[in-house]
Formats: sequence, C-alpha cells, structure tokens
Amino acid sequence: MATDVDSKKPFNSPSLQSSGDDMANDVSRTLPHALGPEKSVLSSMLKDPEQWIGRAHEEGLTRDHFYLPGHGLLYETLSDLNAKGTEIELVSLVQLLHDRAILDHVGGPSAVTDIYTYAPNAAHFMTHLGIVKDKYTLRSIIQTCTESITEAYDNPEETHQLLDRVEQSVLGIRQGNESAKSFDIKESVGEVMTRFQEILAGEMEVQGVATGYPDLDRMSKGLKPGEMFVVAARPSMGKTSFMMNLVEHMAVDQNVPSLVFSCEMTAFQIVQRLVFSRARFALSQLGKGFKPNKESLIKLKRAAQEVASAKLWVDDTAGIAIETLRAKARRRKREDNIGLIAIDYLQLLKSNSKQAANSREREIGEISAGIKALAKELSIPIIVLAQLNRGPEGRTGKSLGVPRMSDLRESGTIEQDADMIGLLYRTAYYAETEEEKEEEAGKAELVLAKNRNGETGHVPLTFIAELMRFETRAREDT
Repeated sequence: MATDVDSKKPFNSPSLQSSGDDMANDVSRTLPHALGPEKSVLSSMLKDPEQWIGRAHEEGLTRDHFYLPGHGLLYETLSDLNAKGTEIELVSLVQLLHDRAILDHVGGPSAVTDIYTYAPNAAHFMTHLGIVKDKYTLRSIIQTCTESITEAYDNPEETHQLLDRVEQSVLGIRQGNESAKSFDIKESVGEVMTRFQEILAGEMEVQGVATGYPDLDRMSKGLKPGEMFVVAARPSMGKTSFMMNLVEHMAVDQNVPSLVFSCEMTAFQIVQRLVFSRARFALSQLGKGFKPNKESLIKLKRAAQEVASAKLWVDDTAGIAIETLRAKARRRKREDNIGLIAIDYLQLLKSNSKQAANSREREIGEISAGIKALAKELSIPIIVLAQLNRGPEGRTGKSLGVPRMSDLRESGTIEQDADMIGLLYRTAYYAETEEEKEEEAGKAELVLAKNRNGETGHVPLTFIAELMRFETRAREDT
C-alpha cells in the first residue's frame, strides 16, 4: 500500500490542490479485485449448494462483494434458488438464467460452465471467500475516501458534519465486514431456562446494567444496550449528583468502563464530588477549618483508590458539538470498549449542521436523535440529563413542583427518542412553610414517566445534600 501511494504525486502537491483532474486519474486505476477466488467461491456453491451457500450467508456475503456484476448476479440467483429449496444443477440453472433473460449478463452458458468446473478443491472455500471480502473492503475504502474528498472540495464549510459522516462511513465498512455470530441452540436454550429459573427464584431481576436503586432496577430491568435514559429536572434538584451516583455504581462497583461528558462542571469538580461522596464526607466541611479524623481520612483514601482504579473517563469540553461527542465516544468504544456513557446535559450540547443554525428546536432534535443513534451504534446505554421548563412551578396544590414529560424543553423529539424518561424532583424544595420543609426534608422522587420496555411509576429516594447522594427510601403506606 505504501509503495502505491509513494509512486503517485504527494497528496499535498500543488497540482492536486489546484485541480481535481489528477485525483480523477488516480482513482481511475483498476479497483482491487480477485476474479479467481470469486469464481472458486461460486464453483463450490454450484457443486455443493447446501454446504456452501448457507456458509456464505453466515459470513455475510452479498451480491455487492463480487467485483464482476455477472458474478454478483449469479450468486444472487443461487441464493434465491437455495432459499426456495429448488435443486441446483448446471443444465436447469442455465435454462433458468435464460428464461429470466439474465444469461448474457452472467457471461452466457460457457461462463457458467467455466465457473462450475473451476474450483479444484472446495476445501479452499473459506480462504477464497476471505479474499473476496478483503477486496470488497478495499474497494469500499476507496469509494468512501473518494466521495469524502469530493465532498470536502464541494462543501468545505461543513467541516464538523463531514468529519462525522466520514467516520460513520468508515465504521460502517468495519461493521459490514464483520460476520454475524451464531450460537448453539442447546447452549441458548440452557441459558434461557437458567435465566428464567433465576427470575422465578428472585435471584435475577436485572437484564442490563444495574443502577443500584432496587425500585428503578425492578421497573427498568437495568440499563440495556442501545437504550437512551433521559433524567430531567429543574435546576438545583441534584440531577448531576444522581447521574454520578449511577455512574459510580456502574463504573466503580460493577467495573463497567464508562465515559462522562460534563458540559457544565470541570473534570476536577466531577472527580472531587465522586471521591468525597463515595467516602461519605461532606466537602463543605473543609472550608470551615474542619480537620477530618483518622477514620474519615481512611475512608477518603479508600474511596480515592477505588475511583482511581475504575475505568472511567471524564470529558469536560464546554459546549461540545454532538458530532465531536460521537467521534470521541466511538474512539473510546474502539480503544477501551466502554459500556456506558453519561452526558450532563443535553441542552448544553450543540449541533454544527446548517439545518440547526436557525432553529433551536431542530438543533435539539438533531442532538437527541444523535444520542439515540449513538447508543444503538455502540450497543451501550446512554444516560443523558435534560433541563425542564418552569411548568412544575406553575402548578398548585399537591401538584406543585411535580414534573411531567411535557415540561421537557423542546420535548417532542426527546420524548420520541428516549427509551426511558425519569423526572427528578425534591418535595422540600417546593414546601411553602417551615413545618412542611422540615417534614419533607431529604425526600426526593424519580418519576419514571416513560419506559419503552417495562412499567412506569415512582422511585422513592432520599437526597443527602451535604454528601451529594441519592439513596433508596422506603415506600410510604398509602
């Protein structure tokens, strides 16, 4: 590869920058292909359809993998016949191709016969199939890069969006090149029955990553791959603390590699909160000349060691664009196989697309859709905080302060994209008398208002403000 590149003009040569003609000449070279392995693969399929057509499907082979259109058309025809259970043999196949008026497209009767007699040994099927797929991958890379170069010349002002699309295209090549895995049915059935028995015995209520809050785990069955969990609240409700409590349980206690995007607080502040909260030490005491005792110091040291050993990354880029966030998340997934992302918070993100430039609602829609797409792409859960409008303050009576999904700012797209929506509030915050404040002190609720794959309801919590922690609270009798 290096030799081929070096034999051409450097990418930054003046002639290449000033004209697209040299580039066009460069990409006009014959694309990577391997006609011999293509014929060998098809030959094996013709001789033993049951054995090799199914194997090709398992390996993700498609018509597009073949360099010659005729080879791709023949493979598609063989796959169609095999799927219908039709016997495949040379004479009837040639007649079928003739009847469908595609015999000439595959090269005529002689070409089909030549393919049939081509492969001397079907034992090389997997090796030749791998070569066919590798050549297709190289062609895909060339096509993607060529399109990206053209688009870079035509739309130079859309740098961030272009970079995101290029990265998606390249990752798409990798994903498309990966074969689907199959599992032995006995193992799968055994796993299903084991899980069923555990659920019946009450030993396993969580299917995804446990949150550490039993009521939330019971309703959500844990945070599952591909899910977007929106936690929304008014300012000062403690949503960042709640998010970090979730992250702490998953990253530190369950060793789930996690990535936090903090648009509001610095990485230092996030980690400081995490360590002191885990040690159950009130950070506010340090500013009052308080000297911690030996026991507190031991807890702090232990908490610091536990947090330091966790696979946890914090990105505190302010006003990060969704395109940049997705690029960073993909890299972290690729390099460290992260299993969780947490974002604080949605309305502080931005989109660099032209469509979002003049419409905040459209921008939020792009950001929300981008987060959900990222969760599916990386197959991990994403927790994202969101701000509520002033709706809770405008209610009266027992409804004062109680949030609703409609209170989400630019709620339409967020409601649609989210798999779960939790509305966090503290009742004491809206108490009108000192007596009520004292009675409701520490009480908090997470209203699971949307749960695409389970039940909704209230999760009683206790907020310990000085420790920045939400803990489980027993349900009150009604």
